[in-house]
Amino acid sequence: MRGTAIETGALRVAIVDDHPMFRMGVVRGLEDEAGIEIVGEGASADDAIALFRTHRPDISLLDLSMPGGGHAAIRAIRQIDPNALIVILTASAGETDVVDALSAGASGYVLKGVEVDELHRVLRSVANGKTCVPESVALRTPARAQVTALRADTDLPAADAMPKLTPREEQILSLVAEGHSNKEVGRLLVLQEKSIKHVMTRILRKLRARNRTEAAMVLRDWQQGGKL
Repeated sequence: MRGTAIETGALRVAIVDDHPMFRMGVVRGLEDEAGIEIVGEGASADDAIALFRTHRPDISLLDLSMPGGGHAAIRAIRQIDPNALIVILTASAGETDVVDALSAGASGYVLKGVEVDELHRVLRSVANGKTCVPESVALRTPARAQVTALRADTDLPAADAMPKLTPREEQILSLVAEGHSNKEVGRLLVLQEKSIKHVMTRILRKLRARNRTEAAMVLRDWQQGGKL
């Protein structure tokens, strides 16, 4: 059984990442969100474990590549409390990392680059008993069945329910995936920058992607599969 649902009150979150500037940005972003209280910060697996022992946060938000390893921290924290809630915030979208993190006991897996409001939504969803995995990660991994079996609940749609992009949307997203800004895409397609921004908003909504990076990853993987 996952941790008890937390419907109201501030979520008490401990953040552990060995990159101080990134960690500072996450802390400041979440502190600006209503209903979040940062109870501690750290930079290693040992820190994550110590913070959990000391503060018993509602959620531990951990990096995977920190000293001591995120997977080891998950397992150690879950040994202390089998109902502990842990969300991974990482740059790694690798199949093994995703499956291992969920198997070790993580309830959420979020890619760095996510908007703070989306991270807040994931934290709140996990606190209320859901398991959240990035759509783009789950769609491209051959271990989808393992991921699905490990999740208690998710917003991930079935593969055959993937919405189709219009030719123009796919063209714009392809240029974004190549690294072009909205302004550069507008110049290439002779469109106003605000028009590109509106289209990208529509694309993110269609793909249920959390940011431009995830949308580009979804496009790449579905193009390779010939399904978009």
